[in-house]
Amino acid sequence: MPVGGLLPLFSSPAGGGLGGGLGGGGGGRKVSGPAALRLTEKFVLLLVFSAFITLCFGAIFFLPDSSKLLSGVLFHSSPALQPASDHKSGPGTRAEDAAEGRARRREEGAPGDPEAALEDNLARIRENHERALREAKETLQKLPEEIQRDILLEKKKVAQDQLRDKAPFRGLPPVDFVPPIGVESREPADAAIREKRAKIKEMMKHAWNNYKGYAWGLNELKPISKGGHSSSLFGNIKGATIVDALDTLFIMEMKSEFEEAKSWVEENLDFNVNAEISVFEVNIRFVGGLLSAYYLSGEEIFRKKAVELGVKLLPAFHTPSGIPWALLNMKSGIGRNWPWASGGSSILAEFGTLHLEFMHLSHLSGNPIFAEKVMNIRTVLNKLEKPQGLYPNYLNPSSGQWGQHHVSVGGLGDSFYEYLLKAWLMSDKTDLEAKKMYFDAVQAIETHLIRKSSSGLTYIAEWKGGLLEHKMGHLTCFAGGMFALGADGAPEGMAQHYLELGAEIARTCHESYNRTFMKLGPEAFRFDGGVEAIATRQNEKYYILRPEVMETYMYMWRLTHDPKYRKWAWEAVEALENHCRVNGGYSGLRDVYLLHESYDDVQQSFFLAETLKYLYLIFSDDDLLPLEHWIFNSEAHLLPILPKEKKEVEIREE
Repeated sequence: MPVGGLLPLFSSPAGGGLGGGLGGGGGGRKVSGPAALRLTEKFVLLLVFSAFITLCFGAIFFLPDSSKLLSGVLFHSSPALQPASDHKSGPGTRAEDAAEGRARRREEGAPGDPEAALEDNLARIRENHERALREAKETLQKLPEEIQRDILLEKKKVAQDQLRDKAPFRGLPPVDFVPPIGVESREPADAAIREKRAKIKEMMKHAWNNYKGYAWGLNELKPISKGGHSSSLFGNIKGATIVDALDTLFIMEMKSEFEEAKSWVEENLDFNVNAEISVFEVNIRFVGGLLSAYYLSGEEIFRKKAVELGVKLLPAFHTPSGIPWALLNMKSGIGRNWPWASGGSSILAEFGTLHLEFMHLSHLSGNPIFAEKVMNIRTVLNKLEKPQGLYPNYLNPSSGQWGQHHVSVGGLGDSFYEYLLKAWLMSDKTDLEAKKMYFDAVQAIETHLIRKSSSGLTYIAEWKGGLLEHKMGHLTCFAGGMFALGADGAPEGMAQHYLELGAEIARTCHESYNRTFMKLGPEAFRFDGGVEAIATRQNEKYYILRPEVMETYMYMWRLTHDPKYRKWAWEAVEALENHCRVNGGYSGLRDVYLLHESYDDVQQSFFLAETLKYLYLIFSDDDLLPLEHWIFNSEAHLLPILPKEKKEVEIREE
């Protein structure tokens, strides 16, 4: 077929066609006349070319399993392309373990065999593409009446789910409150330790009194401008600092402050708001804080409010896979995900950090629905293939498939791993599925993410489609405590290894503090370009009163009693007093490397819930909140271990 038949605008009466238009004309001048490409024709040609390029890239990014295509086909890498440090075995790794890991990677078509990996990835892409085409064909073959019927059935199912979520909660059964173990605080015998603990309690009073004076009933305090600060994470729910601080007030024996906080909860805490909230943040801070306050005090208002809020969060699970939305409108029950999260995906650290609280909601309400919701998350995860044994940060709640293959033990991933370990511990070590998932994940993390710097600092990098970014976030510093806490249940012969790994992570995070002028750690620090444990980007140099390093110090102190952890914790107390304390409370810092403070003017609620609580426990005796009886949620709220013989709440006969 002649070109003119395909593109009439480009035909020429004199047979010049495209050749004539592109050929003649001396002196670099444009050829005039019918044979030349006019501006309109160039525009159309450009449009056709653009459409072709868009089609190609669209095919790559939107075909099923596109993340595997990108990471496995286009950007496939082998160990030879990685820095040498990337291939060091984790600390304490045995030679036979390393060999087994190499064999396993070869079986999976991983970096050791590029051709096999390429073929595997292409086969998976073809399979997924064919499945999607079959499903589309089956839908198109249905009669309009059948399609309409399927839609109505799906709507009916959603409506039934919503009714089922709400129906059983018209009232709570009466329960027998079990007095808590290890909540009465004794004064430390050592006078110096006693004085330091008293100082931390005074810090709590300073933070609380200023919140009460300038932001009472609001979510957080602005200590410089002396007003209230409200994050969009909580929608129109108020009182985040009050609920977050309840258990810290209780264990520090600030009794009058606890009572005024309880009164506020009873009279003012309202969840009937027409606003969008973060399911994750509201769960760990509000549900966790209320559950903890109930288990410590036995006050019924806390149980009632915790279950009421839990019911409000249930519509977040109304997705095809049961993986919950990140954001939920509390009135309409409509959910969605963060727009930036890998094509509408849910985030691993968010949907993976509901388990502890929801198990306790079932325990206290006598209704299994909360436990069913979070156990279904496990079911979905266990059906999925894990790239190199790792859990990507993104999971699409509609398809139930992974999004981008980004893996982090810091932000977006962190507390998922924490909750696997703690689910096993909280079950009185009967939840063997959680234990297996945790240790399998830790093994993959050691193999692929944990590295040593040239000076011997152990750090946890981030994994992006098979390539490592040698960056460690402040959030990742919790992992030192996690590794140490899980050491007792480690596979045979590995307990000491995990305790030592926790100690190495603690040392690295201490170095990130020690290498700043303020002696407080940056949001993230790097190990590249000759830099170790230092933030190199301006947007990573801030400190917002985060608790993760204190958390690891607390676990390491409890499990080893090495005095350096108390020494490092006290260094942090002095730094907080020197650089973050202001007349109106405590403020975060914009740059921990500056000689003079630049304040962010926010006293985060987690400073009272976590940072000060962990510091207080470091300078307390071990019989205050003993680890064999209590689990800390991701916001340091206290949840008791559920004993083997009593998995359901004791309901009194009326």
